Amino acid sequence: MKIALVGVGLIGGSLALSLKKAKLATHIIGIDNSAEHLAKALEMGIVDSSGNMKDALASSDLIVLAVPVTAIQSLLPSILDEINDGQTVIELGSTKKDILQAVEGHPKRGRLVASHPMAGTEYSGPEAAIEDLYKGKNMVFCDITQTDDDAFEVAENICEALEMNPVFMHAHEHDLHTAYVSHISHITSFALALTVLEKEKSQGRIFELASGGFESTVRLAKSSADMWIPIFKQNRTNILEVLEEHIKQLQGIHRVLEAEDYDALYKLIKQSNKIRRIIK
Repeated sequence: MKIALVGVGLIGGSLALSLKKAKLATHIIGIDNSAEHLAKALEMGIVDSSGNMKDALASSDLIVLAVPVTAIQSLLPSILDEINDGQTVIELGSTKKDILQAVEGHPKRGRLVASHPMAGTEYSGPEAAIEDLYKGKNMVFCDITQTDDDAFEVAENICEALEMNPVFMHAHEHDLHTAYVSHISHITSFALALTVLEKEKSQGRIFELASGGFESTVRLAKSSADMWIPIFKQNRTNILEVLEEHIKQLQGIHRVLEAEDYDALYKLIKQSNKIRRIIK
């Protein structure tokens, strides 16, 4: 299968390495706005060649979009305009509602598979690509009833070959749930990093005390603003709802601690421990 990969960073690069390992890709054409990223992806063997969008679309069986969500939203209509009924497009965006609204009613909508691999790291660029990043992770497929059966079969085969677990959701459901389990985690990490960096101005040795707990909590603050600002923009309403609840919980903890009500604080911590039922 000849693949056009739009975006050769962590998500796209990791997928390319996995597809090569699974022997599903005979040739991968890399497309990226960054000439430096393309050169690195070629050097690392992530892609086999680089090219322009027009030529890649004309010669590929599968087109994969692994770029920021606003770029996916912008590119999709014109890509669907160009493809034929034998080609498949898979987009890997972290939001879905706005992306799918951009191609609602498009005559080639059936060739699109809206997907979101629930995997990643705090790093970006082709150097961050990991061969087995997706193994054992969930692949969320959205509004799949609008996708042609043969197009979905391509995505399903990839999901199986990469040993991923398929999950099916509507776009609005996906965006709400990811706001809770992914997007708020990043906002919290960004805020914690800003808090500590502000404190660091007056207490330069604070990072000497940083240990595993701090590192794991603030790790996501290393994530790319170029990727996350479009996500926050497209999922703003859901994120604001989650953020308001998060602030309310922080204020509750602040209130009982300020009042030295340690019994109440104990109950809050015990209540939070119930997360073990979801995350082992």
